[in-house]
Amino acid sequence: MKALRQLGFLRLSLRSEAKPDEDHRVLELFRNRAELKKAYGGLQDETYRLKDLIKQQEGATQRVQEMLSTLEGRLGTPESGYPALVFYQLRRLWQGGRELITQFIADLVRQQEERERRAHLAQYNRQQFSRRQAAEAELHVAQSAHLEAEAQLGALQAQRARLTRLWHYFKRRALEQRIAGAQAVLAAAAATLVRGQEGVAAVEREPVPEFAGLSLAARRAINLAAIAYAEVLCLRLAPLKPPLLKLARTATAQRETGDDYGAPQECVLLMAQISRAQNLLAESATLPAEISARSERIKRLARYRSAADSTPMADSLAFSAGDVLASEALGTAATQLPNVLAEDTWDLFRILLR
Repeated sequence: MKALRQLGFLRLSLRSEAKPDEDHRVLELFRNRAELKKAYGGLQDETYRLKDLIKQQEGATQRVQEMLSTLEGRLGTPESGYPALVFYQLRRLWQGGRELITQFIADLVRQQEERERRAHLAQYNRQQFSRRQAAEAELHVAQSAHLEAEAQLGALQAQRARLTRLWHYFKRRALEQRIAGAQAVLAAAAATLVRGQEGVAAVEREPVPEFAGLSLAARRAINLAAIAYAEVLCLRLAPLKPPLLKLARTATAQRETGDDYGAPQECVLLMAQISRAQNLLAESATLPAEISARSERIKRLARYRSAADSTPMADSLAFSAGDVLASEALGTAATQLPNVLAEDTWDLFRILLR
């Protein structure tokens, strides 16, 4: 009976120890259940979002298919096919001018960034050289002072070592005071030497500062050159009839093809003019001189809204009566040109640097 009682106590004690483990497992199950519900909710939200994206893409695809079907229908007959060709060639003419100016700005940015980056590095190297020279000069002074203090202490200690007689007692005491002072001087010189070495090491460890990007003056100069380039492109198209720049702007602003380009014969003539205009835009032989001539005028007239702006105010670049250039050909057409910045010709505002 005694043994059975002992076994009963053992059973009870085992049950009491197992209960906390069961509670811990239950808590873990509830915690895992909550995490699974949270993950499931997140997956549902993601599923709904992806379904919405699919619906949007299906709608966009459907619209594109409808546009393609409409275009195929228009191209199927000469009466509507020729105007469609003119429409897209005009859009391409506008896009071609924008691409030329964009590439022109990209080339200028790359060249100017390279120059300013080299200048930035050269300035840092000059400053680094000056700081290194100053730090090395301080280190040299500290080294000389340390050597001098060591020599002074060594001389006093050597003199103290020679005074070994009994009657040298008072001289030894005087030398010991001087030796203590020399040791203090040496300790101060050693500390100064350590600071000098740390200063030189700190200069050597200084990282090259990051290049902050194009300066405001460079961005302004590039923007003015881009505006001048836009005016040059307008000048090249100005003698053409009909006004292709205006037609290209209108076509770019529309989504659907219009029928206001005339009969097929008129459309053929218009496409020939568009081809000629594209060739005129692509000419580069006299481009630097033309841009330089227009840039001089823009630099004189450009005004900025604030000291931090890189794009001039459009009103400051407006043409006025008698606004001619040295070149007779350019000067004659100058007053006929639009304000390319105010009218956002070739989408200038999207291209210019900020």
